[in-house]
Amino acid sequence: MLDMTILAVGKIKEEYFKKACGEYLKRLSPYARISVEEIPYEPFRHEGEKNKAKQKEGERIGRFLEKRGECEVFILDEHGKEYTSEQFARTIENTSKPIIFVIGGSLGMSEEVLSLTHKKIALSPLTFPHELVRVILLEQVYRAVTIIHGKTYHY
Repeated sequence: MLDMTILAVGKIKEEYFKKACGEYLKRLSPYARISVEEIPYEPFRHEGEKNKAKQKEGERIGRFLEKRGECEVFILDEHGKEYTSEQFARTIENTSKPIIFVIGGSLGMSEEVLSLTHKKIALSPLTFPHELVRVILLEQVYRAVTIIHGKTYHY
């Protein structure tokens, strides 16, 4: 059984995103142990505080990852490697360690996190709201496990 964690900056506020995430987490339960860890976003009052806020979020991400050195980490980044659904499924299937997917907050990912040696993946060349990214990631993980298990979800 796959062992996965989604590490996300901030909580999901919109009920429809919460329901969609809940649905995919339920669908994934026969195939994977998956947990969602949320770290607080860093508030800012004006434009000049954005980089400092992003850096603080990055420090929180870094501390979380430091404690889990045995894991395979995938940082979601718009400049990361793009996969087809089949390639993504094979990548997950061939990973023998617990997996952590890291989703940044509304400000994106700090340079400190992006400079880490972990794998960077892109869900699309488009940019999405961080709450929606969580839904898309869960759907793609679900699609991947159905491909791995020969189910007919993916055509």
